[in-house]
Amino acid sequence: MESGPDGPAAIRDGWFHETCSLWPGQALSLQVEQLLHHRRSRFQDILVFRSKSYGNVLVLDGVIQCTERDEFSYQEMIANLPLCSHPNPRKVLIIGGGDGGVLREVVKHPAVEAVVQCEIDEDVIQVSKKFLPSMAVGYSSSKLTLHVGDGFEFMKQNQDAFDVIITDSSDPMGRKITRSTNFREPVRPLSRQQVEEMDLRYYNPEVHRAAFVLPEFARKALDEVS
Repeated sequence: MESGPDGPAAIRDGWFHETCSLWPGQALSLQVEQLLHHRRSRFQDILVFRSKSYGNVLVLDGVIQCTERDEFSYQEMIANLPLCSHPNPRKVLIIGGGDGGVLREVVKHPAVEAVVQCEIDEDVIQVSKKFLPSMAVGYSSSKLTLHVGDGFEFMKQNQDAFDVIITDSSDPMGRKITRSTNFREPVRPLSRQQVEEMDLRYYNPEVHRAAFVLPEFARKALDEVS
C-alpha cells in the first residue's frame, strides 16, 4: 500500500477501501475516524485506524486482519477447535498470529503448559500491543516463548516437539485441514462453567460441531477441490 500526500492510498475521503483479486467486482469499505499508525516494516505495510463502527482495525498490505468488534469469533474458533480435539495439548506452536489473539485464547487452557509463537514481523507485535491491547494481552503469559523469525522454517526443525500446531498467517489462501485427526467432535468438550471462566463469547461445544455442518452448495464445492 502506497501513501499519498494525505496518508495511505487505501484511505480516501475518510473511508478505508479493501479490494482483492480473489473477489472481483466487490470491495469492503469502513469509515475512518482516526489514522493511528502507518509505516512499512521490513516485510509489509502496517496500518491501524479507528473505524466508526468496528473499533481499531489492523491492516497488513491493504488487507484487513482483524477488528476489535468481531475478532473474538475468529480467534476462539481457530484456537479452541484444535485444542479441544486433542486429549492432552500440553505444548502448542503458533505460526504467525502477531496480533496476539490466538495466543490469548491458547494460554487460557489449563492443559496447555507451554506455547511457542513464531512471528516473522516484530513490528506487528509491537503495534498490536499498543493499539490492540485486549488481543495482545497473551504476550504477558509465563507460558509463552516468543520466536521472532520464519515460523515454517522453525516448524521444519521442531514439528515433533508439539502436540498442537496452529497456523495463523496472513496468506490469503488457507491450508487444508488434516484428515488424520477427527476435528468434528471435541474429545475434551468444555463445560458451561469452563466457557464462562475462559470468557468465551463465540466458541462452545455446540458451535464446534456445527462448524462442520455445511449447506449443500458449500459441501459440493469443497468436495470438488479436496
